[in-house]
Amino acid sequence: MNGTVLIVDDEKGQREIVKTILESEGYDVGVASTGKEALQAVEHGNFDLVVTDLKMPGMDGAELLRSIMRERPGLSVVMITAHGSIDSAVEAIRDGAFDYLTKPLDREKLLIVAGKAVEKSRLVAENIKLRQQLERQFRPDGIIGNDGRMREIFRIIRKVSSSSASVLICGESGTGKELIARAIHNTSIRSSCPFMAINCAAIPETLLETELFGYEKGAFTGAYARNIGLFETADNGTILLDEIGDMTLALQAKLLRVLQEKEIRRVGGSASIKVNVRIISATNKDLSVEIKNGRFREDLFYRLNVISFKLPALKERREDIPELVGYFIKRHNEIGAAVVTGVTEEAMNILMNYNWPGNVRQLEAVIERAAILSDDTMIDVEALPIEIKTMPATLGRFDFDIPDEGMSFEEFEKEMIIKAMDKSNGVLGKASQLLGMSYRTLQYRLNKFGLVKESFSARKGALNKPKGLSRD
Repeated sequence: MNGTVLIVDDEKGQREIVKTILESEGYDVGVASTGKEALQAVEHGNFDLVVTDLKMPGMDGAELLRSIMRERPGLSVVMITAHGSIDSAVEAIRDGAFDYLTKPLDREKLLIVAGKAVEKSRLVAENIKLRQQLERQFRPDGIIGNDGRMREIFRIIRKVSSSSASVLICGESGTGKELIARAIHNTSIRSSCPFMAINCAAIPETLLETELFGYEKGAFTGAYARNIGLFETADNGTILLDEIGDMTLALQAKLLRVLQEKEIRRVGGSASIKVNVRIISATNKDLSVEIKNGRFREDLFYRLNVISFKLPALKERREDIPELVGYFIKRHNEIGAAVVTGVTEEAMNILMNYNWPGNVRQLEAVIERAAILSDDTMIDVEALPIEIKTMPATLGRFDFDIPDEGMSFEEFEKEMIIKAMDKSNGVLGKASQLLGMSYRTLQYRLNKFGLVKESFSARKGALNKPKGLSRD
């Protein structure tokens, strides 16, 4: 097969002519009589080329081209036009069309242009595939994410690999801050040296100081021998100071000196010891607020904040949930006795719509539990914890009465989407924020329920129309 082509023309005779020519040369050909029908075919099909007439009622070829360039920018589009519309065809080239053909069609020219256009589409698709493979190859082990913000974090990790600059990782608990810190270390020039992590919120101040800097024999009661701290142990490596926002001001001052002088002093000791350690800090607090309230040193913040980024909460990157679920299932199968192959569609819908206050850590625990309790190879709704099944993303914020006759989760989901679209006047970006889901996820659900976004702005206009006025 030479390629897959979609012919778009409101004239049946013209469609059949082009179809016959291309099929005679081994192309697999589909047809559409309108621009909207063509867009649906492109969305659900795998075409290498769209050949469309320029002048059509409703959505014309130029509008169809612009829509395809937004949705499938690598797909080749060839315009067919009459001699009197050459200027429009040239404008279409500027808008991204591969080429144009004039009526009456020349068979040989059609085949030459189609062959080149299909080749170009396949080259673009191959480049995209190779780029995705490279992104997966260089994505740190154990870190899942195709969300744009996660891809940007992967890019930063690769950029900082050759430096020793301090890194500050912000984000809610359970978003994977330590995993990211380990990835930074493992991809850096320090990867062959130790990586040490300590939770500053979990250890009292006096113990935290001795853990970090060590102590000399006799420094305090019970110090029967010299003890080497984490900074010396991690020399030439990396230290993660988790929950840095909970460190006391007194200890912050000592940490600032380490960053400035590149040396530490053991508790009870007088000698300064040179250390070469990269510091990565992590926090779930807003350090600018902590500085304003006098709980965090501003000068230390600037030392730690050379490179910083915030990990998005799981509810902000819901499109990554299916891949995360698959990863956790695979890992469970490698260490557990049960073998689970996947998640049912109904269970996945619930997982996708839950708000995940515990983020990725909570999702991992839920999947591990469900895999153990599941009676089948597929995790079903019954295997999910009761709080996950009974509290979708929006229920935590208002009372909601289930009708006496009952309702399906999909009915509830559809109703919430309709309410959000009405409230946002059909603006997808605002509606996705109201629902706590990504723009792409909301688009998918609108298509799933057969909802057309334009209808919501129209409904809003009708609702706001002053009474007594004519509709004309």
